[in-house]
Amino acid sequence: MPEPTTLAVFSLAALALIVVPGPAVIYVVTRGIDQGRRAGLVSALGIEAGGLVHVAAAALGLSALIVSSATAFTVLKYAGAAYLIMLGLRELRGRAARVAPEKPEPAPLRRVFWQGVLVNALNPKTALFFLAFLPQFVDPAAGPVHAQILVLGAVFVAIGFVSDSAWGLAAGTLGPRLRDGVRRRVQRWGSGSVFVALGVGTALSTTRRAV
Repeated sequence: MPEPTTLAVFSLAALALIVVPGPAVIYVVTRGIDQGRRAGLVSALGIEAGGLVHVAAAALGLSALIVSSATAFTVLKYAGAAYLIMLGLRELRGRAARVAPEKPEPAPLRRVFWQGVLVNALNPKTALFFLAFLPQFVDPAAGPVHAQILVLGAVFVAIGFVSDSAWGLAAGTLGPRLRDGVRRRVQRWGSGSVFVALGVGTALSTTRRAV
């Protein structure tokens, strides 16, 4: 088990990284604005479930394999980019098809959750984070390395859920206060365009692989 001091330092460092908005925050915020606070919370749960995938992968050594293999890293990067672009295009196509002024039918919460899982699980930068950042707080003398990674990863995911939930609740609270016309334009073009842009950015990213 990590020492209490190590956990405290890790928690502060993780918080400093988590609060910076990224694809996960953007996904949670767009869902919160689009469908309210419940969808914001469910999307945050999905994002953190995707984070648990990376925690398990790091504990099993799969993150090291992905980062050390240029082919595996590239496949994961383009898979994540393709999913984000597909998600954005579906949003744009769905919004464009709804010409009636009434409120569009919300996406099922189950879909909101699983989309959040995929958004985070297919993010290669998250795998890089767990490989480059998390091992700095692992002490082989403190016990099994995989157990320490699981504990630190769980702490990271818990902090992430608190942060992402706050974003989701704030977005869900402020969303209904937007004027109807503005809200419809944001719902129609905002989230879809953001996801397409994130997908293109992921595909074109040249993040250096840690070795």
